Amino acid sequence: MPRCSLVIPAYNEARLLPRLLDSVDAARSRYKGSVQVIVADNASTDKTAAIAAARGCEVARVEKRRIAVVRNGGARLARGDNICFTDADSSIHPETFNAIEEALARPDVVGGATGVFPERWSVGIVATRMVMMPVVWLTGMDTGVVFCRRVEFEALGGYDEERELAEDVAFMWALKRLGARRGQKLVRLTHVKAMASMRKFDRHGDWHYFTTVIPQGVPAMFRRSARTKLAQRYWYTDDR
Repeated sequence: MPRCSLVIPAYNEARLLPRLLDSVDAARSRYKGSVQVIVADNASTDKTAAIAAARGCEVARVEKRRIAVVRNGGARLARGDNICFTDADSSIHPETFNAIEEALARPDVVGGATGVFPERWSVGIVATRMVMMPVVWLTGMDTGVVFCRRVEFEALGGYDEERELAEDVAFMWALKRLGARRGQKLVRLTHVKAMASMRKFDRHGDWHYFTTVIPQGVPAMFRRSARTKLAQRYWYTDDR
């Protein structure tokens, strides 16, 4: 049985998935346990599923185009005691699985994330991080490779499939609350940060958080139609 299951949501990721899987292989080679790698293929029309299968991954085909559904679809195949999630366009640190296992061996830890560093830098990207990082510091919630024990993931019911966006934030809040009731906490494993792709910045511009995401995100908090519009424009485009 694997000790850790890694779920990778993927839609038309044939170009960048091999880079991630190369980094996963490097991390697996330095890990004393076994890792189950699951690619949750979100109805891709390219060779994403074929690449995943050829690299020895288990493939979960998920038709509905909603990221929470895709994450949960991959998680249903998970057999490891620990479960983690990362984006198909990212790249993970070689010590990721060792660091996650060490963290989850602590009884005071309910889960957490590795955090990320950007694939490239610019003034706009720096400004965006300056806006986002105080929230990370205050809440303890981060991104990158998100992890918890599988039993806690199942107790929470996984990701909220009604959410068109910010399902990862909602899940981390739920995990944080669960831990608080038990005297546990979220941890940030910043010594094993993942590399985050900047392709959304490449596509929408280095200042798009200030011109699009924040201005449209505020009304999206109150109106479903606004949430749907933002989600379709920013997360569910076919451009790869």
